Amino acid sequence: MSYAIFEYSDIQPSSVIAEEGDKLQFSVTVTNTGKVDGEEVVQLYVRDMKGSVTRPVRELKGFNKILIKAGESRKVSFTLSPEDLSFTRKDMTWGQEKGEYKLWIGGDSNASQEASFTIK
Repeated sequence: MSYAIFEYSDIQPSSVIAEEGDKLQFSVTVTNTGKVDGEEVVQLYVRDMKGSVTRPVRELKGFNKILIKAGESRKVSFTLSPEDLSFTRKDMTWGQEKGEYKLWIGGDSNASQEASFTIK
């Protein structure tokens, strides 16, 4: 439990459209609006909106534990590689699929900061 209070800015994507095999970068600014220094575990979740097989609603793909002093902000970035988006597809091959994806960044799996991207 922390007595610090953290707020997240809107997610900034490097791109919202990528080719299969591209890496994507997403960043968010986390601000400690509390009166004490605190540590936050910033988490990235992804959802494949139309996969060939049923996928998790929110799949944890990255996290970063940071210390933020009271009143300060830190930019946190995540890179999604093709491996991060790969899974065993319906035809039993391993890889990513083209389509629409959503992602969330926040302090837990109920994160509300949301972005979308497309793999072409």
